[in-house]
Amino acid sequence: MIDFPGLDLEKNLWQAGHQFIAGVDEAGRGAWAGSIVAGAVILPRDEDLQHKLAGVRDSKKMTPRQREFWVEKIKQYALSWSVGIVSAQEIDTIGILPANRLSMIRAIQLLDPPPSFFLFDFIHWKDCPFPGERLIKGESKSLSIAAASVIAKTFRDSLMRQLDEFYPGYEFSRHKGYGTLIHRNAIKKLGLSEIHRKSFNISPISNPV
Repeated sequence: MIDFPGLDLEKNLWQAGHQFIAGVDEAGRGAWAGSIVAGAVILPRDEDLQHKLAGVRDSKKMTPRQREFWVEKIKQYALSWSVGIVSAQEIDTIGILPANRLSMIRAIQLLDPPPSFFLFDFIHWKDCPFPGERLIKGESKSLSIAAASVIAKTFRDSLMRQLDEFYPGYEFSRHKGYGTLIHRNAIKKLGLSEIHRKSFNISPISNPV
């Protein structure tokens, strides 16, 4: 059974006076190569919205074709959407969890209008400067978070397809930088590229992340 997210959380917040609510999620945290990308989305207060975005759910549970179709619908209906990018070099400098937070900050700063409340897919973030909730499996509970996950995933996948042209042999377009057998074999043959996350202590014989 497919678990589609709802708008119950958003409706309660709208009724409480929050006009603009942002869903926030990331893609690429566990990858061995490439940036981490956060998506942020403000959905409108629309009684028909759940019907208009009926196929949107946790991006990991969607096929590439489904994501590419529904991301255009999200962009069409959203009041605002944005992405925040943190490079592999920045990840190596500050660590993956701070990089995750930074990607979200960068995405949030690009939203217009500025939200008054945020719904995050769960992230450890003590003293988070943004008022809101961090929800375990948030993509299954909030349509705003699910939409953000689709924005982040499709944007990052596109980046990795582009990087495949600049770093031939790694087949980034196939595995998107994650630790698959294809990727490990490529590292064994070619070594690490400049977009690999050196702080992850990558080994071609390691188990996939």
